[in-house]
Amino acid sequence: MKSATNPSRRDMLKLAGIAGIAIASIPVTAFAAKNAGLRTSMKYKETPEGDKECSNCVQFVPGKTPKDLGGCKLFLGDTEVNPKGYCVAWAKKP
Repeated sequence: MKSATNPSRRDMLKLAGIAGIAIASIPVTAFAAKNAGLRTSMKYKETPEGDKECSNCVQFVPGKTPKDLGGCKLFLGDTEVNPKGYCVAWAKKP
């Protein structure tokens, strides 16, 4: 016998499924984030170092346009990397 304060396992699974669908429908851009720890350890800055900038680094993952913020293969979870930025992990694209 189930009560209002003690839902059944089936009710809980239904609720989890509905919550999963709701979370999956949120656009990825809603989760834009900066990985502060990695940025600090890699000495990331928003300005280039001479001709070295994120946009010409092999690790850079471009945004929708060349001027949009992108990502970095090394900055896990970071979606706000400036194409004009720089860090010590910079490596020229081939």
